[in-house]
Amino acid sequence: MSKIERPFDEELKALKEKLLEMAARAEEQIALAVRALKERREDLAGEVLGREAAINRLDIEVDEMAMKLLALRQPMAADLRFITSAMSIGTDLERIGDLAVNIAERALDLLKRPQLKPLIDIPRMAELAQAMVRDALNAFVNGDEKLAKQVCERDDQVDEINDQVFRELLTYMMQDPGTITRAVDLILVGRHLERIADHATNIGEDVIYMVKGRTIKHHAEEGRADKLRTDAGGE
Repeated sequence: MSKIERPFDEELKALKEKLLEMAARAEEQIALAVRALKERREDLAGEVLGREAAINRLDIEVDEMAMKLLALRQPMAADLRFITSAMSIGTDLERIGDLAVNIAERALDLLKRPQLKPLIDIPRMAELAQAMVRDALNAFVNGDEKLAKQVCERDDQVDEINDQVFRELLTYMMQDPGTITRAVDLILVGRHLERIADHATNIGEDVIYMVKGRTIKHHAEEGRADKLRTDAGGE
């Protein structure tokens, strides 16, 4: 079997590096946003907002590079899966960046009022979601199907903590209506972190497709639907 021509190798490498730069920025945005919330620092929240444009620009560059490769190189098989997966991963990373911005905005709102409670579970959710993003990209770089599967499996941990956060904050709201605005902001932060974990799971699924040419997304959705039916007491 003949090797891919050298210029194509370099172009694929450049696409991968661009995606990794985007992933590093997205991961840093999550950390900064949650730190702004935990430490009640307006400057960090503002920093998150100021960096949003850079991730959006990288998303456009990833798409442009991928489209150029598709048009000019007409890749086949594994190379085609790599390029299309890179485009999908770029979209997920851009949305992760958006969600970090949403968290920073909630932090700015919460800074205007006294702290409702010490933050324990939300930073833990953030750490798990960050690790999922990091491992999903490592799986992408190394073509590691096993690590990608592990990322997908860890999504349930984030969901469980988010459910716990929701129940606790609901108790606050029921006991004291004066906490409702702050509690809702924190519930939204939990929801945003849950969505970040979902996007990391999407990346893991893309990696499995890239490596094996096998789509697991709908199987995962069927599993989640079965779980919902079971929780609801259905068959």
